[in-house]
Amino acid sequence: MSTRWLDDGEMTAWVRLAAVLELLPGVLDSQLRRDAELTHYEYYVMAMLSEAPKRTLRMTALAQQTNATLPRLSHVVKRLEDRGYIERFPCPQDARATNARLTAEGWKKIRATAPGHVETVRQHVIDVLTPAQVGELAEICGSILAAVDPDRRLSGVYDR
Repeated sequence: MSTRWLDDGEMTAWVRLAAVLELLPGVLDSQLRRDAELTHYEYYVMAMLSEAPKRTLRMTALAQQTNATLPRLSHVVKRLEDRGYIERFPCPQDARATNARLTAEGWKKIRATAPGHVETVRQHVIDVLTPAQVGELAEICGSILAAVDPDRRLSGVYDR
């Protein structure tokens, strides 16, 4: 099989995407740490719970939605539990499973944190694009997601 090398235009697109993938998480994480004393992943876990019915998910479902291993998620949830933002309890439908629920304090925290996070997303992504480019970005990301998530494991997160 012959290697299909990237041409100059393809290389430019790839290198720029790789740079965004490298730099944007740090920008988001820095703002959340500074303003809310949360990592981006902690915020993401809380946000997924905030959107769930009764602000509750099985840990396995939360791990799937946040694309994390159960050990990583358990470690993060423990930190958030210690801060009073999340509580864990046995799943009433399956005693072998554990649920995670956003507490009232966690709900207050996510509501207080969301405006700053959205402003950071606007400043560094949305507002630097034209409305047409925002639509193109959604379409481009949809195409990439179809390739990297062919089973649509995370489609509940990105299909809105």
